[in-house]
Amino acid sequence: MADFKSIAEMMESCARDAVHLAQERFGFSLDYSEESIESLETILASVSGSLRDRKNSSEKDAIEQEVKLWGSYLGEVVRRRWDGAWDLVRYPGGVAAVPTLLVAGSQLYPLVKVYRRLTLGDAENIWNFYQKIRQKLCPVYPVDGSA
Repeated sequence: MADFKSIAEMMESCARDAVHLAQERFGFSLDYSEESIESLETILASVSGSLRDRKNSSEKDAIEQEVKLWGSYLGEVVRRRWDGAWDLVRYPGGVAAVPTLLVAGSQLYPLVKVYRRLTLGDAENIWNFYQKIRQKLCPVYPVDGSA
């Protein structure tokens, strides 16, 4: 694994890997736009289905890798749109620090959300989640006239 100087550098690198894999494995061009989150949801639906089909000891490692890739991409879309910053923060009620996106006074956990999407299914839809983020952040931190 590469050495990174910061959590931000690692998340940006993982997001770039996600962009590459989205094209290579799924035929989607992810461009860090809001619209690309709809493509991400389609990708996650496919990944979720393939993970459910795997019933072996490598499933946990596979889930972790997918979560890191796609969660970092989701976080990078939000970070770039609302000028956020990555940090490692203890997840509420948890013991471990997780990559956390700090945006306009809020803490977002994109990797946790992607984990939930992959393991719990359609009820954890990423596009719907992004719309909730947008509704919360646009009024307080408008970008491109989106308020």
